[in-house]
Amino acid sequence: MSNFAVIRHYHFNAKDSAMIDKKIKEIFVPLIKNSKGFIRYYWLDDGKGEGASVSIFKTKAEAENSSNVATEFASKYFKDVMNQKREVIEGLIVAHD
Repeated sequence: MSNFAVIRHYHFNAKDSAMIDKKIKEIFVPLIKNSKGFIRYYWLDDGKGEGASVSIFKTKAEAENSSNVATEFASKYFKDVMNQKREVIEGLIVAHD
């Protein structure tokens, strides 16, 4: 059985990186880990005003629900620091090691 992934790409002011990274580590990671079907979460920050997350879930519905959780979190904590609408890619994981 294959799992599903959601990749979210964000744009923000580079000066906000430390605050964003901290809130994701301290608040969002524990929140997403408690989501049904959670397998793994990764956050990366390029230090230049862009970041991306990769969330892996057991089912498509659970992956889609994680996008709702992420949207609520971003709206609450990052409403004033995100420069553009996030880009989201969701899909079936078809290859991995």
